Amino acid sequence: MTNDDLLSLWQIGVHAVGGAEAVEKALRKYTVPKPDRIIAVGKAASAMSQSACKIWPETKCLIITKYGHGDEAPATAQLLESAHPVPDLASLKAGQALQKAVASCSSQDHLLILASGGASALAEVPIEGVDIVQLQNQTNALLASGADIRTMNLHRTQNSQIKGGKLLSAFKGSHVTTLAISDVEGDALATIGSGFADVPQKASFSFTAHIVASNAIARAAVAAASPVPVRSNYENLYENVLELAPRIAAPLKNARSGLYIMGGEPVIHLPKNPGLGGRNMALALNLAREISNVRGLRILVAGSDGTDGPTDAAGAIVDGNTWRPEAQLALDTANAYPWLKARGALIITGPTGTNVMDILIAHKS
Repeated sequence: MTNDDLLSLWQIGVHAVGGAEAVEKALRKYTVPKPDRIIAVGKAASAMSQSACKIWPETKCLIITKYGHGDEAPATAQLLESAHPVPDLASLKAGQALQKAVASCSSQDHLLILASGGASALAEVPIEGVDIVQLQNQTNALLASGADIRTMNLHRTQNSQIKGGKLLSAFKGSHVTTLAISDVEGDALATIGSGFADVPQKASFSFTAHIVASNAIARAAVAAASPVPVRSNYENLYENVLELAPRIAAPLKNARSGLYIMGGEPVIHLPKNPGLGGRNMALALNLAREISNVRGLRILVAGSDGTDGPTDAAGAIVDGNTWRPEAQLALDTANAYPWLKARGALIITGPTGTNVMDILIAHKS
């Protein structure tokens, strides 16, 4: 299989969990009643809102998404863009707009929430005494430490007025329906977007929630489309990339011919002054070192949302010829992007309209 073949399989997996398609299917499957208000927050918010706004074009819709991810937003919706993974002033304005939208619902209203990963940074209302500079410093420190999503979300919830079910504590309507695309291990609504779309402990309204897309669905689509035997399909990418790369590479070096699929969201420890890159590029380059000079093995690692770190790349494809000793400096300085770009190894797709963590596809000939 060529690089293009692996990329095509990745795209099939991503398409299977596309925001517009996932919401459209869910609205039919669960017979979701007409909402009086629609709120979509996350990297996939624009795509997710398409189906709902098409069915109910007169319903007010608020979309909050990452900069550059709003191109697919319906023209009738209110679109706000902000920063990810570190919140900015626009994130605070988005958080206030979110509170206002929820508070505007009347006693018999039905609120439809479309949630996806990235919401934690994209909309925020910090607790009293915490300002945007403190939030940014705390977030940067957690990211640099390699903190996992649970640790990140605990911090976010403690410092937020809208996370962990707090947003809906101000809802005065009769019912909330949440449709979510999962970007977390276990697909728990309380973890997606730090639980901004989750129900508070004491709710005066009825609540329904459905996970409409996940990493497992994406990986299943890759497996179904594979032209070669699928030898394994696991969600197991949850370690630091330095520990993960040798664990993944060791069995692949002498594996049977076929396809090996993995999913999850690894972490990376950043140096004091990191270069340009992301966790997928870091994992790919570490894997390149592990499989150096191994013949017949090709590995794709990419984020399903089309972005990896603060870059325009989703990830990279490496093989036994990718690694060079000078690449160690790129790893040490978290500067994998320029090194991989110079070798034509990057995957650049633009926003995909979904976010179900990362996908690794390895082919052994």
